[in-house]
Order: sequence, then C-alpha cells, then structure tokens
Amino acid sequence: MAFRFKTLALASLLMATASPAFAGWFSWFSVDSSYAKTRYPIVLAHGMAGFDRAGPLDYWYGIPADLQDRGARVYLTQVSSFESSEARGEQLLQQVEEILAISGASKVNLIGHSHGAQSVRYVAAAIPGRIASVTSVGGPNKGSAVADLVASVSDVAGDDLSNLVGSVVNGFGALIGLAAGERLSQDSLAGLDALTTVGAADFNNRYPAGVPTSACGEGSYADNGVRYYSWSGTGHITNLLDPLDLPMTLTSAAFVGTDDPKNDGLVGRCSSHLGKVIRDNYHMNHLDEVNQTIGLTDLFETDPVVVFRNHANRLKQAGL
Repeated sequence: MAFRFKTLALASLLMATASPAFAGWFSWFSVDSSYAKTRYPIVLAHGMAGFDRAGPLDYWYGIPADLQDRGARVYLTQVSSFESSEARGEQLLQQVEEILAISGASKVNLIGHSHGAQSVRYVAAAIPGRIASVTSVGGPNKGSAVADLVASVSDVAGDDLSNLVGSVVNGFGALIGLAAGERLSQDSLAGLDALTTVGAADFNNRYPAGVPTSACGEGSYADNGVRYYSWSGTGHITNLLDPLDLPMTLTSAAFVGTDDPKNDGLVGRCSSHLGKVIRDNYHMNHLDEVNQTIGLTDLFETDPVVVFRNHANRLKQAGL
C-alpha cells in the first residue's frame, strides 16, 4: 500500500512538472501573496459583447481573484458592449479617472481583451502620464477578417436589413448592460466598422503607440512613458466540453486565404501584436484568453489564469 501511494505521488509530481496546466493547479497550494503585487493597480477592460460581471457570469473567470490573492489591486470596468472604439474609450477614460481618484494611485496598468485593446490604447493616448502600461490580449489591433466578412455581407444586404439586424444586436447589448447594472449606449454598426481592417487602420493613424509598422513584427516597447505588451492564441477547439469552441472554429474560416491565416477564431495572430509580444500562439481561442467558458480551456496548455498571473509579475519586475 505504501509503495502504491508513493508511486501515485511521484506520478502526480511528474504530471505537474510536465504540464503547465497541472502546474497551474498545484500552484494553488502554495500561494505567494506578493507574486502579482504590482506597483500600480491593474484595470481590466472587456471586449465587444462583454461585461465585467453579469449576474452569476464573470467575463474574467477566476482571473481577478487569483491576482488579488497574490497581492494585486484589480479593478473591473464596464463600457458599451457594442460601440465605436472612441465611444468605448471615452467611457473607459471616465472610469479610469475615477479609479485613480479612489485608489490614490498615480498610475494604473491597463489590460484590454479583444475590442478592449482599442479602449485601453485610447485612454493611454488621452492621459499618458497616468498610465504605466498597456496590454492587449487577443486585440484586433490591425482589424479582423471576421469583421471584414460581416461588413461585406452587410453591404450586400443593404441599409434596411443591416439597420434591422443592428437594432437587434443593439438590444442584445442593452440587455448585457442591464445585467451588469449599467445603461449604456449601443451602436453595433459603429462597433463592427471599428474592427474592420480599414476601421482599425484609421484608429491606428490617430493612436499609433505600440502598433507594429511591419506586417507581423513588434511595436515600440515604450511610447510617451507607457510600456506596451501583447499576447494571443491560435487555437479553436481546445476543450470538447466548451460549447463555444465550435463557433470559434466556424468563424476561423474567415481567415482562409488572408495574409494573416493563423488566428484565435476572431483575431489574426499578426493583428494581435502590440508593443512587446509575450507570445502569439497559445493553444487558446479568443474566449479561452480570458478563461471562458467558465475555465473550460485546454488542460495541457498554460492556464489563462497563470498567463495573467505571470504578466502581473512581469509588470512588478519592471517596477510597474
């Protein structure tokens, strides 16, 4: 019996060492309460159709609590689910200014997922002296082939049908906002336009900080005193129990034949680059990047919660 127990223990230890995911699980038993203790608070900005919390649903599933357990001060924000990058950026700017006032911090670290990447970039351009860093997670910094495809279908459908569909989507966005406790403007057509290749290029012309000048390179690591980072995935079906993996696989078809074919289901690998690229090929789809759905991600890939945790430590080591 003793031999069997020792064998099982050794096997468990080997699995934890060999697999990043298992290592993430075992790390819960030895929490370093200062590992993620950044100098400045961390502010999380959600993407399109997103929210901070809506009833029992948590957009950043398990991530804020993990960071807080390890010393970080974390703030969640809520902007319109569907709006232009500028409108969402203005909403986030107001909340960041409130967070700065409430926390007493001189700066914050901004992390934006998906369309939230444009939001945090907008805020950094508006108040660079109050922003320590900007991190894009699966951000369509050069647009999305999915948005291009939907926009082209919308053009063919005509204004009447596009406006009708847009109204339905706006209503959905309003319901998300109400569930999250907010009444915010919704403009799905403006949000769609912002994420097209053309729309993103226009945004980049006005807010170029951190954006790579080459097709698939890195951008400036620092601009106007603000550090820039990014990471993303190239997975689609990563957990058979996740009902949203199939839609990610279907939307990935929009990237076939494009100049940026590898993608996370919604954003191309190269488009996700901003500033220093931490990694752009995690086996994660667009929702896995924020530990959705309810943590149903690849068991043998690095846990998304651990990716955020390690980034907080990276910011800490950089004095941010």
